[in-house]
Amino acid sequence: MAETPFILRVLDSDLESLHTKLESTRLPDELEDAKWDYGVPLGDIKRLVALWKDGFDWRKSEEAINKLPQFTRDIEVDEFGTLNIHYVHQKSEVKGAIPLLFVHGWPGHFLEVRKILPLLVEAKPDQPSFHVVALSLPGYGFSEAPKKKGFGMKKLAEVAHKLMLSLGYDEYVTQGGDVGFYVTQFQALQYGGKHVKAWHTNFPVARTPPEFFQNPILYLTNLLPWSDKEKAAAERTNWFMKEGTGYNLEQSTQPQTLGYSLADSPVGLLAWIYEKLVKWTDDYQWTDEEVLEWISIYWFSRAGPAASLRIYYESNHGDNVIPKNRRWSPVPFGYSVFPKDLVVRPKSWCRTLGNVVFERFHDDGGHFAAHERPDALVADVREMFGKGGPAFGVVPGKDGY
Repeated sequence: MAETPFILRVLDSDLESLHTKLESTRLPDELEDAKWDYGVPLGDIKRLVALWKDGFDWRKSEEAINKLPQFTRDIEVDEFGTLNIHYVHQKSEVKGAIPLLFVHGWPGHFLEVRKILPLLVEAKPDQPSFHVVALSLPGYGFSEAPKKKGFGMKKLAEVAHKLMLSLGYDEYVTQGGDVGFYVTQFQALQYGGKHVKAWHTNFPVARTPPEFFQNPILYLTNLLPWSDKEKAAAERTNWFMKEGTGYNLEQSTQPQTLGYSLADSPVGLLAWIYEKLVKWTDDYQWTDEEVLEWISIYWFSRAGPAASLRIYYESNHGDNVIPKNRRWSPVPFGYSVFPKDLVVRPKSWCRTLGNVVFERFHDDGGHFAAHERPDALVADVREMFGKGGPAFGVVPGKDGY
């Protein structure tokens, strides 16, 4: 499992193909007063397509992305053979830094770590520092995609865990959101105690309220009046469940059908993901260049954008779903809640997910916390693992100082 340095360089022919497709774009009509009610406004797409075709400098983005220390490595996956995995790996100058695995979600990718990476590895007085690993999940970015059915969260967790072991991190902590929440949850359940020493998420998905016979105290707590923040969060969740879950149903049931459009039409891919970037954030001001770089990672990805959808199907079929009575792990667990996330539950619900030692409800922020609110997310992680924090010293000999 030798490590190979990775330099991103898209072929000129692939860039030319993209521009050819953009030149022949056929756009739909739009109702005069639609705005965002029916989906992405036509004006936004026209502007972004024009820039993507004639103004966006992908080579400049490549140059910036290649400043990240990137590598690939073959990982042997039980029952699925070998997958070549792409990842970012940056060590802190602090000898006692804590190994931390960052796991992205959909429609994100490894670049979600870019803003928090320099903050986490920084040697800062009285603050813990981290050795950071951020992989491209199989089928995302520049990692190889699995070729057979059934590659669900358990297998993603296996890949992530084996990557950490291959880098010499026998004991480590994790941080993730969206798909990354489920992956790191599986890691805590499968490898907790011996290898995974603690985990933190910015997307604590508690699907059901506490039950009396499983946890009577939390059950009774849930009957108490919710705080104003919890009420506002419930409204956000209700909105998402009513207006924002159509993508999930399609990707969970017929990902291949949708995949043809996303693989063949750059504008279809742009609209599909741009909608989420805007609606899932808390008034984050995306620049057009930022959006196009984000989408281009999917367009130029190793397996193509369709591969990223399949985890939704796998997560809802077969044995890839964690039974309700097996979702709790004794591994120290921390979570941060950003109010404009998608599924935001009250504390009593979130505390059913694991051995909660840290929790923080923020006043702003949305689904892409590492990108939207990097300082806030890193501050929470540092507080959880720093001196006096509830997870200080969980990795023997690695306290971050």
